[in-house]
Amino acid sequence: MRVQAINYGAEYKQAQVYGISTTDSEKTVYTPEGTFIGKTLVLATGAMGRASTLPGENEFLGRGVSYCATCDGAFYRGMEVVVVGGGDSACEEALFLTRFCSKVTLIHRRDELRASKIMAERTLAHEKIVPLWNSAVEEILTGDDGKVRAVRVSNLKSGEEKEVE
Repeated sequence: MRVQAINYGAEYKQAQVYGISTTDSEKTVYTPEGTFIGKTLVLATGAMGRASTLPGENEFLGRGVSYCATCDGAFYRGMEVVVVGGGDSACEEALFLTRFCSKVTLIHRRDELRASKIMAERTLAHEKIVPLWNSAVEEILTGDDGKVRAVRVSNLKSGEEKEVE
């Protein structure tokens, strides 16, 4: 979308915004870098689906933690990754990641997926997806390079803990 918009003359500016004023014919954006005026204004503020719940989650956002496989999947080409969840969204993300990743471990709190039947079947049938049942991520672990190297996972039935790279 960005390339297409640029081809049609759109200009991209990234800045902290501290004020906006609009009239029918003009939009004004106030930033520490200056004032920008235009006929059209598109605000792309980003979004997070939920607040962080794991030690390390905020610290590693963008350095191994992601909330969007379609946005960030290509960054993990050839790597082993973890997807947490068991619903349709988690299954869709896991399936998408198989295009890039060598292995996708799907960690789920239960012993079966909550996803729709067809989505669950498609996910579990994929050779690159390995489910880890009755499990929860307890902590995100870092390597010497400051990026995610593994997650510490506990089995909710046995209490056993292990690291998944």
